[in-house]
Amino acid sequence: MQKRQMCQSLVFFLATIVVVSQGSELGLSHQIHLLRPKSGSGGDILPNVSCLSWRVGVEAHNIIGWSTVPKECEGYVGHYMLGYQYRIDSKVVANEALLYAQSLNLTGDGKDVWIFDIDETTLSNLPYYAEHGFGAEPYNSTLFNAWVLKGTQPALPESLNLYKKLLSLGIKVVFITGRGESQRNVTTTNLKNVGYHTWEKLILKGSAYSGKTAVVYKSSERMNLEKKGYRIVGNIGDQWSDLLGHHVGNRTFKLPDPMYYIS
Repeated sequence: MQKRQMCQSLVFFLATIVVVSQGSELGLSHQIHLLRPKSGSGGDILPNVSCLSWRVGVEAHNIIGWSTVPKECEGYVGHYMLGYQYRIDSKVVANEALLYAQSLNLTGDGKDVWIFDIDETTLSNLPYYAEHGFGAEPYNSTLFNAWVLKGTQPALPESLNLYKKLLSLGIKVVFITGRGESQRNVTTTNLKNVGYHTWEKLILKGSAYSGKTAVVYKSSERMNLEKKGYRIVGNIGDQWSDLLGHHVGNRTFKLPDPMYYIS
């Protein structure tokens, strides 16, 4: 038994060296959740479901209307979100968004804006979901809202870097979030505490949109922005409902998020 434990410890030690080395080479030194990194590139073979294929279907918007991650895929999604693949995928999206932004001929009149969603786009709720099944547990609004009110969500590093680069290009940022108006103060403080120090507007979901889908709400608010003379040059979010509808902007960018679905 002692020999077996020693072998397991050696395997973990070597695996940790490999993971840390890979992260350093990829420039992924910042962590958004202090748990042991795990690889999301593999996983057990599960009966009747390929969790990798399920995740691809979700990201491609072929699988829609789901309420929870399949229970069989809880471990796979957890490994993906805590491992470097999630960070690599987010970095690819952010880099493409920046390349696009750098190609624009901006007018400099202060009316060019970029839309950012907040949860799983600007701020990460991964510490919460790590304690709640990575989306395999049914959504509990009471528990989640209590987590939000702590105001301790870390920044998604790739999005924070994109945010800073966009500001340096002269593009203003508008946040449109599904969070309610009652969470404005804590959201404002949380954003500033993790590095998002300035923005043009922070739009939260008011009571007028009660019962409306995120697509309807966000489309309406983007339309209001354009009526005020703003040009939406870019739009980034983790949900397809951040990017679908009307007045979506000149170009949209989808960040990975296999933990939940919002219509």
